[in-house]
Amino acid sequence: MNLPVSRRVFMMTLAASGAALATRANAQAMVDEKDAQAGALGYAAEASRVDAKKYAKYAAGQNCASCALYQGKAGDKAGGCPLFAGKQVAAAGWCSAWAKKG
Repeated sequence: MNLPVSRRVFMMTLAASGAALATRANAQAMVDEKDAQAGALGYAAEASRVDAKKYAKYAAGQNCASCALYQGKAGDKAGGCPLFAGKQVAAAGWCSAWAKKG
């Protein structure tokens, strides 16, 4: 009688599918540079594109990953930022609210 094995396989597949769907639902969108909040803070997804003349606070080597507000883990390509609730910023990005970690 293979019925118990089939039911077990079905239940494991169902649980794995549910976990995968939950992970996708919790994934946050990236901040769009054209977003009003991003524009007001001078956010750039790539720090090397920051206009240093316009943002005198910017210094080479600064990026979101080295900011005190960045909530991603070391090595992550993106992470949360309290300035952009519900969205992620690029680790290589920068905005005028940058503050040195530590």
